[in-house]
Amino acid sequence: MAYSEVLLVQPVEGLGGEGDQVKVRAGYARNFLLPRSIAVPVTSSNRKQVEALKKRRAHREAQELTGAQELGKKLEVASLAFAVKTGEGGKMFGAITATDIHAKLVEAGIEIDKKRIHLHTPVKTLGKHTVKVKLHADVSVEVGFDIVSENPIVVEEEKTK
Repeated sequence: MAYSEVLLVQPVEGLGGEGDQVKVRAGYARNFLLPRSIAVPVTSSNRKQVEALKKRRAHREAQELTGAQELGKKLEVASLAFAVKTGEGGKMFGAITATDIHAKLVEAGIEIDKKRIHLHTPVKTLGKHTVKVKLHADVSVEVGFDIVSENPIVVEEEKTK
């Protein structure tokens, strides 16, 4: 198979960041990367642009890191509470999912991508819980939330004869 070496102008998921010189299949470079101006062929004049791209990349990554750290501080002090309907014995109807947590964060004024909330399984019990929010490769925050019942919990008493 034929390969081509290209310089990435923009970051590509799973391939590299801007300013990286990568070796890809010739068809991928010819049909996808080059027409969309995501990459340029490796030539002596294009190699000179690499330094400027690397500086821009370092600046962008530094800004993303500081932004993620600031957002992490906001998330650490945020308190979320969910009022859910319960049945007999305090059993929840439904579950709290990452979508519900995302909606509460947006209501609290914290804009975050829903994909960054890592809740492995929906929460189906009352009480205090935590969810991991990965904001950056180096920044992840544990966000606590409470699940309480909307209606009073009536515990069934065992009837003895």
